Order: sequence, then C-alpha cells, then structure tokens
Amino acid sequence: MTKDIGTLLDEWSYDADQVSARWILGDDGTRKVQLRVDMGFLQMTTHGRPDGTRPHGYDSLFEYYQDMEAGLLEDTRLFSLGLDECRALQQEAMQYYYRYLAYYALRHMDGVIADTRHNLDMLELVSRCLDDEDLTFSFLQYFPYVRMMHARAVSEQNMERENYEAALDEIENAVTAIRDFYRQHDEEATTESEELDILEDLRKKVDRKRPRSEKETLRQELDRAIAQEEYERAAELRDALNSQLTE
Repeated sequence: MTKDIGTLLDEWSYDADQVSARWILGDDGTRKVQLRVDMGFLQMTTHGRPDGTRPHGYDSLFEYYQDMEAGLLEDTRLFSLGLDECRALQQEAMQYYYRYLAYYALRHMDGVIADTRHNLDMLELVSRCLDDEDLTFSFLQYFPYVRMMHARAVSEQNMERENYEAALDEIENAVTAIRDFYRQHDEEATTESEELDILEDLRKKVDRKRPRSEKETLRQELDRAIAQEEYERAAELRDALNSQLTE
C-alpha cells in the first residue's frame, strides 16, 4: 500500500480563500472530520481531543489540569503550570482550533460551541495558574478571536431557531467581553479589531432578520417620514406611536 497521499490531495483541491472541511467514515466505523490545509489535510475525531488521545486517562489535558487544580487527584502537590505544561496546553488548544474551524465550515454549531468553550475555559485556567505575565499573554492574546467564534456560533444557531433576542444578547455579551479585554491589555487595538467588526456585521444581520414589533415599525416609519420632510405623515405616525405608548 502506497504512503503517498498525492492522489487524495488531487481529489480535494486546496482553496486559500475558504476553509474546506468534510465528514468521513473512518476505518474504525466512527465519523471523523477532515480539514484541508495547504500541504495536506488534518483528520480529527469528533469526541474528546481531536487527535483521539486520552492524556492521563482524561478526555483532554485541560480537564486533567482542571481536576488537579481543584484537588480532585491523589497527587497533592501544590498545583502550578510550568513551561512544559503550557506548551502541552498550547498544542491541545491548537487542535481544538483546527477542529472548530472545520466544524464552522460544516455548519456544525454544537461542535463549534463546545470546542470554543473548551479553549475559553483553558484560557481562564491559565490566567489563574500562571505567574509569568508574558507566558500568560501568549495564551490570552487569542481570547478575542475565540470569544468571537463562540458568539458567532451561538448567535447563528439562535438565528436558525428564530430566537433573535438570544442571538443579539450573545453578540452584546461577546462585544463587552472583548472590549474589556482590550481595555485591560491593548486599548488601541479596539479600533482595529477584526473580531469586533465581524460581530457588528453579525448584529446587523440579526437585526435585519428579526421581526419588528408594531412600535418599532412605527418608529422606523416616523424617522423615514421626518428624513423625507413628509411632516403631515410624520404627525400621523407620531400620534399612532403615542397611542401605542399609552396603552
């Protein structure tokens, strides 16, 4: 059997302008997800760590360290994260990153939500258990992107369910969290944040799709009439709106 994957790559061309992913059925009979990258592709399991390993018998290394921090393991050493632990966690976070990119391309929002939550919780663990500020920020610098992707998946899932208010709430919470992060770490980055731009575009999309109440419709028509100097029409709309407000 050849070890050359050239034929497989020829069958699945790489496009630098979009994320390409697909589901496959593995030889073990389980569903897996593949992500096309520039010089090959990644194959990941859909449960636990994307590489399918179980570090220390746990679904993920993060969960192992989480239980260690909580004192749930027999090892009673004072818990702290060192350089080796951080490197291992960074490698795990990258695996989850690749998988939630694939999940998003496949519109598997439950998977995106779970994997971004894993990485957000990992960032919280690192911020609690690391004393080295530079090493801590090597993790935390990715917070705006991960938080944006989490909000994106939650909001788009709520849009599909026509739960527009929940979608808007999630976007607002994410924007607040990202702005707070920048205020703490890099105030100037707020005005150049691609993550905030993406969330603002998503907010506008949700707002366009959500049904309008009668009051909101009247306000919009009133604003339009005033802008077009249709004052008689504006007076009628204002009366109708005031009637709505007093009910």
